[in-house]
Amino acid sequence: AYELGCEYRKPMYTVNPTNVDELWDYARLTGIAGLYRRAQTHVLNQKGIAAIHAKKLGKRYEDLNLIVIHMGGGVSVGAHDHGKVVDVNNILDGEGCFSPERSGTVPVGDLVKMCFSGKYTQQEIYKKICGNGGFNGYLHTNDAREVGKLAETDALAKQVWDAFFYQIAKDAGAMAAVLHGKVDQIILTGGIAYNPFTAQTLTDYLGWIAPVTTYPGEDELLALCQGALRVMTGEEEAKQY
Repeated sequence: AYELGCEYRKPMYTVNPTNVDELWDYARLTGIAGLYRRAQTHVLNQKGIAAIHAKKLGKRYEDLNLIVIHMGGGVSVGAHDHGKVVDVNNILDGEGCFSPERSGTVPVGDLVKMCFSGKYTQQEIYKKICGNGGFNGYLHTNDAREVGKLAETDALAKQVWDAFFYQIAKDAGAMAAVLHGKVDQIILTGGIAYNPFTAQTLTDYLGWIAPVTTYPGEDELLALCQGALRVMTGEEEAKQY
């Protein structure tokens, strides 16, 4: 951004990079001193879609409490409290529900034993967490469309497919507790939201908490554009770092 700004002599903005961290301080604690939870998530898409939804309602993003669920190669479930993502799973380092490529939360004791078994290098272990976890680990594919079709005839695929949505719903329920049950909307987004089964299943799980709305796809380029426009039109103030 700096280089482009210098070349064209125009203001340049970065919009919601993955390491935007708005977690409540007590949400960072893990139970092991020195290890802290970090926000590494789909914040560009999550906040961009949340802003689009708020505008459709004629409201500001900062006026709403939302649970936003992004479902792609990784799955992030975020609690949005009046414009801030106050809690969300770390999609890169093994936290939350599993996804097409990532393990999500795993039993720590068993993972420690695996690490020291002598069978795997550090890189191989991390690849099991991020890259070869989730759908890849069980079914050797990261294509949710393929897994959905396999689930119609294959018992293991059906179990994995059902567990995928079960874990997403469980994480969303936890985020409802984070927001004290005051949830205006649950938003589904990301590529997997294109599948009608996704909306139907998660609405069955979560519809009692709040209405469920689907915005399939990522629209990250649009979110970048809209974020910059909000600053340029005075709707939002740019932060300095």
